[in-house]
Amino acid sequence: MKRAFEVEDPDFSVSPLTGMTRRHYIEMAKYLLERAFTHIGSINDPLTFPEVPGKTYPQPDDPDWRWRSLEFEALERTFTLAGPLIHVDPEVEIKGIKLRDYYSLQLYRALTPGHANSLPLPEDLPDSTYQFTCEFGGLFKTLLLMPDTIWTNYSEQQKEEMVATISKWAHHRTTQNNWRIFNIVTLSFLKKYGYEIDDELLKSHLLWVASYHSGNGWYLEQTYNYYSISLFIVYTTIWNRTFGDEYYPEIAEIIERSATKLMESITGFFGREGYINMWSRSICYRTWVSGAFPVAFMLKDKPLIDAGFARRLCSGSLLQFVTREDFYHNEIPSLGFYGRKEYMVQNYSCPASPFIMFLPFICLALPEDSPFWTARENEGFWEELGTDTKTVVLENPGLVLANHGKSGASEIIPGKVYYDDPNYSKLMYNTHFPWEDHDPSGGTSMEYSFRSWDPRDVRGEDINFYLTGLAVNNSAERNRSFFISQGMVFNGVKAGVIYRQAIMRKPPNNGVGYIIDLADIIISGGVIRVDRTRLAFEHELTLGHFGLPHINGERAVVNQYEEGNRKIITAAIKGRQVALVTYTGWDEVDSLVHSNRNAEAEESTVVFARKKRLDKNPAMELMITVMLHKTDDSEWTKEELFPIKEIEMMDVTPVFSTLGTKITLADGKIYEVYFEEIDGNRRW
Repeated sequence: MKRAFEVEDPDFSVSPLTGMTRRHYIEMAKYLLERAFTHIGSINDPLTFPEVPGKTYPQPDDPDWRWRSLEFEALERTFTLAGPLIHVDPEVEIKGIKLRDYYSLQLYRALTPGHANSLPLPEDLPDSTYQFTCEFGGLFKTLLLMPDTIWTNYSEQQKEEMVATISKWAHHRTTQNNWRIFNIVTLSFLKKYGYEIDDELLKSHLLWVASYHSGNGWYLEQTYNYYSISLFIVYTTIWNRTFGDEYYPEIAEIIERSATKLMESITGFFGREGYINMWSRSICYRTWVSGAFPVAFMLKDKPLIDAGFARRLCSGSLLQFVTREDFYHNEIPSLGFYGRKEYMVQNYSCPASPFIMFLPFICLALPEDSPFWTARENEGFWEELGTDTKTVVLENPGLVLANHGKSGASEIIPGKVYYDDPNYSKLMYNTHFPWEDHDPSGGTSMEYSFRSWDPRDVRGEDINFYLTGLAVNNSAERNRSFFISQGMVFNGVKAGVIYRQAIMRKPPNNGVGYIIDLADIIISGGVIRVDRTRLAFEHELTLGHFGLPHINGERAVVNQYEEGNRKIITAAIKGRQVALVTYTGWDEVDSLVHSNRNAEAEESTVVFARKKRLDKNPAMELMITVMLHKTDDSEWTKEELFPIKEIEMMDVTPVFSTLGTKITLADGKIYEVYFEEIDGNRRW
């Protein structure tokens, strides 16, 4: 078997950029399932995958139901590929096993008592929430859209036997907001096919979900993340067309409006070649957000996305991964982004979890004459962008998107972050420079890393101890490490400047003395940072650039020099480069080699700026830094490295804020960074 997927006999007439047509989607799905099916020998074998050491489940001493969960997740999530294949061709086989017969048999056994891999019932377990609920949602989302795959294959008696288990889990306790969608989908499937449900419970879940719509097509999850697209838009749009329009038209209209609104900006999340941005939790799900592209052609109104652009991005996002040998581990998608990386995954994942990344294969439910299939591929707005940069501001979720024509990369600039988690807390995320994990020794990629030199912290005392007599958990040993921001606040966009705040410490060990006020000016190929420190006590700070992986062990080439008051450091690997230029507020620039932090390689290089302030009462400071990236091997020019022509510093600005600046760029553009009433403009 080929070690990675290849587009054979590409059709460049209809798909000049990827060669991918409907036929190739079918071939890709078969290829992925052929690798997965190496773990079974016959139709009677339940589909399961080797457990992966580390934090993911199941653990060796887990109870039996965790192993049933592993099997059910493998069965359901691979059905994300198998269901669309069966829909296209009911006779399709993988390794001599007819898919329709295999999934019909294995799901029947899982959903009826008395079999080795039967699911437990809720009453057999402590009253809590379980992964089974999530997988029921995934299964019945597919069956609502494509019931002909296996549901119509069962006898009425078999259906009745399975419905007992399905109904108990559909009515069981759920958790948080996105999980309600799983209960909604399962309850709706039962009702659609004539089985009794608790209608008030279904309505309650629906109203709860609709209440989380925040605007710009986004919904509040734990924070704002890809779940807002993949579950709140993709799952619920399928629900709309197959159930909601008929039974709950008013709620369906809320979903329809939000999905339509999302389509105005969804393309901005992807790089020119369709690359996915490594952002938010559940990174191993990768391309599941690309499911929004076929959904665009399931909406009632005319799609807001050009069909050729939609397919180009959808295809490109899949090819980003399935064509790489390091993507596969144990013949299936790895628990990571490219290769397997422990730091990228959560303990709720198992080896089968990544198969949800193939949610975009719902495109095979679209008719063959859908514009999604027939339109000629194109690059959408990228074709006219040239070397310019396009930005989109999504005020409600506090996100800014930047599409850099010069590099073909897209960036997510997050603003509403509630905790210190590299999945969310980076200053920005770039499609071509996947994020790195935090390094407690400093120089963390795309973060402000903070270390206190306050003697009270060094001694391990609460900074307020001598006022209150109360101590908090303030370990001297722990304080020797660098910390990343504990949260991010979005303060809006004014005159082309993005305002945010990085909260470096939260109460009780924080008044308002641990704030970095952030101001981003997006330029072609990068950003000018004009950030104001309000760090009240002795401290050390680093600001890291994107990490550069050491592909095949080859280190990045680092160059460092000074020109006037500017300190410049660049780093390059084949096909990718970064540059960091400091103007004011920093002591030095430097680089570090990090181990086991990067998405692509065991080692990586990060260039960063550093400062140390040991005054008892440090002054506020402006830190002006230019951070650039490239996706080629060309030499940096002076025009690229030095986009700033003039900096006018102000203690008091014309709007009566303190410590601001007026920056004039080489192209004549002027930006005023005033931090006016920034604390009062917080938007969490």
